[in-house]
Amino acid sequence: MDNDVSAGSSISTLGHLALGLTLLAFGLGHADVIDGVTASDAVSLATYVGGVALFVAGLLALRDRDAATGTAFSALGALWFTWGVTAGDQVSGNAAGLFMLLFALVALSLTLGAAGGGKLTQGTYGLFFVSLLLLAIAAFAGNDALAKAGGWFAVVAGAASWYGATAALAHWPTSLPRRAAGRGVTATG
Repeated sequence: MDNDVSAGSSISTLGHLALGLTLLAFGLGHADVIDGVTASDAVSLATYVGGVALFVAGLLALRDRDAATGTAFSALGALWFTWGVTAGDQVSGNAAGLFMLLFALVALSLTLGAAGGGKLTQGTYGLFFVSLLLLAIAAFAGNDALAKAGGWFAVVAGAASWYGATAALAHWPTSLPRRAAGRGVTATG
């Protein structure tokens, strides 16, 4: 198996753990999976783990001249910190939708920019983009079903980020081996 772990450095691993945990809490709250647990219950985690820790990891990555990881973690840290400190404020559905839409564009940029960083990282950002886009549309339309769908996309993105970090620590594979599919190749090898 190929051991293509895009979260190779300790800073990147820490950042992916922070992102994964924050996305899982945020997504599970929006998906309404656990009775009595909402997205607003993830505010402390989003502020400190997703916001402060991720932003610091981004600055450390930038210091190590890892522009892609540093930019991603700094931008995502700013997102989580902003969401965390404003989550209790009374804002209109359109204002909340605009916030999600603007950060969906950031997530789209990160997705496109992560093409060289590994499929797992790119997939995490791509799933987060879809999550934020669905949450933005849900906020604009007042649609709870779309908000739940957006929550599920955040859960899957969080699981992917968490797995990437855990794989880096445990030396697990993050991609399947490639096999030639030509003459003489059968299902059993």
